[in-house]
Amino acid sequence: MKSILRKEVLIGIVVIVTLVLLIFGINFLKGINIFKATNYYNTVFTDAEGLAQSSPVTLNGFKVGIVREIGYDYAHPGQVLVELSLDKELRLPQGSTATVNTDILGTASVILHLGNAAEGFYAVGDTIPGISKGGLMTTISQEVMPNVRQMMGKIDSLVSSLNALASNPGLHAAATRMDEITLEATQMLKEVNAILKSVRPAVGKFNGIAQNVDTIAGNLATVSGQLSNANIDQLVARLQTTADNLASLTAKLNSDDSTIGLLSKDPSLYNNLNSAAASLDSLLVDVKANPKRYIHIKVF
Repeated sequence: MKSILRKEVLIGIVVIVTLVLLIFGINFLKGINIFKATNYYNTVFTDAEGLAQSSPVTLNGFKVGIVREIGYDYAHPGQVLVELSLDKELRLPQGSTATVNTDILGTASVILHLGNAAEGFYAVGDTIPGISKGGLMTTISQEVMPNVRQMMGKIDSLVSSLNALASNPGLHAAATRMDEITLEATQMLKEVNAILKSVRPAVGKFNGIAQNVDTIAGNLATVSGQLSNANIDQLVARLQTTADNLASLTAKLNSDDSTIGLLSKDPSLYNNLNSAAASLDSLLVDVKANPKRYIHIKVF
């Protein structure tokens, strides 16, 4: 009898331990730590898409709890009741709110936004106002997709226009003409290069001429500087004095009182000089012919 009781007690203990381990394992898989003290709060959402039990509850990006229970409020249609299990040390100030955030993969989480602690704190079990905020996919479907649809219509219209333009025979003719223009421009560039090669020697000579011109200009500048430094007024005065002397000399030569003036104006003086020259010439002729008549040589 005693052995039977011992077996039943042992079986009962094993069953109890198994149940405890099963409960602990299930809660562990759900992310619930049954050995950690927690506080429970409630919140209400109008849209809890993607939210499920064990969904994380975060504060400033840090996990502070999980969603313990979630269910539909049949007494108030359109509302979803969510029970939050938060860390024991966390106290929620009055005015705090909770929002549902859905990532691109569709996984939802609850994000807490703390209020002002000066207004007091919520008691454990109180209901925190919930704000239903569309997730990323909701934002994409409501805001991005309409714009994408509108853009797709424009893209279709643009593609149709491009196809029509590509099939236009005039476009092919224009492309052919552009190729011809490109070839002509290439040939022209070759000719221009040849002209430039032939012009280079002339340019070199021109540079030499330009250097000579620079040298001449420098010399002219030097002469101009010397002239500017010279006493032009004194030179002009001397030239004026010389001109006055020449005028005076010319006046004296033309005067009847001068010998040259008489020679130029009195023909009798010219005739007398001419007669004297003729007599002198005949005398010389006679001297040559009869030297003894004029020269007497005595020998002692």
